[in-house]
Amino acid sequence: MQPCGASCHVEVVETADGFTRLRDEWTTLLASSPSNGLFVSWEWLHTWWTHLSEGAAPFIVTVRHFGELVAIAPLMRRPGRVFRPPLSVIGCGDVGSDYIDVIARRGIEELASRAVARMLTDRGLMVELPRLRCTAVALHMADVLGREGWTRAECTTDRSPYIPLAGVTWDQYLGTLSGEHRYNFKRRLRNLHKAHVVRFEQIAEDADREAALDVLIQLHNRRWSERGGSTAFHKPELIRFHHAISRLALERGWLRLFVLRLDDRPAAALYGFTYNARFYFYQSGFDDAFARLSVGLVTMGLAIGAACAEHVDEFDMLHGEEPYKFLWAQQTHELVSLEMSPPHFTARVRCAAIDSHRAARRLVRRWLNRILTRTHSRRLDHERSTPVVPTTR
Repeated sequence: MQPCGASCHVEVVETADGFTRLRDEWTTLLASSPSNGLFVSWEWLHTWWTHLSEGAAPFIVTVRHFGELVAIAPLMRRPGRVFRPPLSVIGCGDVGSDYIDVIARRGIEELASRAVARMLTDRGLMVELPRLRCTAVALHMADVLGREGWTRAECTTDRSPYIPLAGVTWDQYLGTLSGEHRYNFKRRLRNLHKAHVVRFEQIAEDADREAALDVLIQLHNRRWSERGGSTAFHKPELIRFHHAISRLALERGWLRLFVLRLDDRPAAALYGFTYNARFYFYQSGFDDAFARLSVGLVTMGLAIGAACAEHVDEFDMLHGEEPYKFLWAQQTHELVSLEMSPPHFTARVRCAAIDSHRAARRLVRRWLNRILTRTHSRRLDHERSTPVVPTTR
């Protein structure tokens, strides 16, 4: 534990048990923080740690003021072979967590930033922070570090489309859409009801949760298997993570898992969370057999309608600029990635070595992509020049 003023102490939690014991204090602090969001909740990050940490070690910086927890920087150390990797945030990687941030009680962000910055300076460790909101407390901390001579690299990496829904009814929201898209949604929904028995169900019981999540994962993976695969549910540990977090989220009242059934057959599913008056759309899937009926589009519209009925303030589609999101959302949150390196020579050498390693990896990826593109083009040329021979049964 390190003092940061007469009444303020900083401690680094470096054990899994210590992470577990923070749960109640973490939850209380988060409720009073401007960073309050799903992806910095103890439930999300601890579940990630349990299933996806892959040999990393916690490096959770806690700040206490007169003994009371007032700030948390949820960091970790990843294993490294040659150069010690930078500190990163718990929850990053394949799972796609957005808006991970330093958690600080509202009104004392400056004190918290100075305290965390002093600890990082004393340890002399680089820090990587991906997908921060432009209002993140971590950016305030970076300002403090910059004044102490740290090198700062910051860039905009993603946009998250979102729909502001505070005080907006479903009909009012529909009125904000383009006439073509509004008509298309209503026509598709009407046609489904004409041709099928339609059921749009929200999962409310744990007995139904596991089966519904499996349906979503199967529909998603099956559709993407012919498109090069998806990184959402491609590993067993990712699937275990989602079963664990969806179970916890259902207990907390956060889970929003929907299944669209046509004549009792699952045609589409959508997976999200409602936390602190924000709906987070996480993932979806649909059966290609029903693609011509636009079941994916209908499911998204019905999910937004359900969010309106809950009176949430925002429907957040998270990072990614897929065109279908902009059929529904006209506004975006910009996300920035931040890297900070301390002002001593060893850290700068390490930073340069890591940058060189990343550049080499990017070069290899580009080279492999060119080979794959050429191979694919040759295969297409061969298929076009080969006559189709009819088969008999």
